[in-house]
Amino acid sequence: MNMLRFLLMKFAVPVPDITKYDRFLFIGPHPDDIEIGAGATAARLAAEGKSVCFLICTDGRYGDGFTELRGDALAECRKRESLESAKMLGVEDVRFLGLSDGGFYETDALIRGIAEAVGDFRSDVIFAPDPCVTSECHQDHLNVGMAARKIACLAPYAHLMEHYGAQHADVKALAYYFTAKGNCFVGTKGYRDKQLASIFDCHQSQFPPNGAEGKSIALYLKLRSIYYGIRSFRGSAEAFRVLGQTHMHCFPEGGN
Repeated sequence: MNMLRFLLMKFAVPVPDITKYDRFLFIGPHPDDIEIGAGATAARLAAEGKSVCFLICTDGRYGDGFTELRGDALAECRKRESLESAKMLGVEDVRFLGLSDGGFYETDALIRGIAEAVGDFRSDVIFAPDPCVTSECHQDHLNVGMAARKIACLAPYAHLMEHYGAQHADVKALAYYFTAKGNCFVGTKGYRDKQLASIFDCHQSQFPPNGAEGKSIALYLKLRSIYYGIRSFRGSAEAFRVLGQTHMHCFPEGGN
């Protein structure tokens, strides 16, 4: 019966094919999160001529475990690295909210910043970290995921977006990366190496050459792309939990 219900719901309210749209806003809690969570997909969309924008919410000033830089100097370094990394992926439109990482900001400022970017960019699809993953412990990831889902749902309604000082946008889908329940697979053959280069060649304040954590993440990304590639018959792929507007507010089965 569960399988029958799944098939009926899948037919009645299908998951949007996010690659069919034109304007993609990738929201990252920190510098480097977009690249790790969805860098190959971003590179593919940019190469296909889609409009791609990166919004980086925090400045990364407390990610100082791998460098001697501190405070404003580290924040400025991580901004430069983000711009270089995005350029390597083919993305020129990069925006920064400039909030302090570690949760040291008002969530209203985060929500308003995301709302303004969504409306100004006229986003069709919003990418953000999945805030419903049971293992996720980083408050910035949770905050950004929750804020993104709030705005994704409200974005089409001009009178609601006005409360955040933002324009409305006809958002078609919310795509969660860093998710354990992928329901949409984007083929990334030919783009994984570009993703890895954007992380390890550009974000060296976080991933020093030959660092143990970098090697671990690189291996994870390679195995992840192979696993999802086999699962989706694409050879190499990234997985996302995609919700259309109907899934977001009146379709509880969408959480499964």
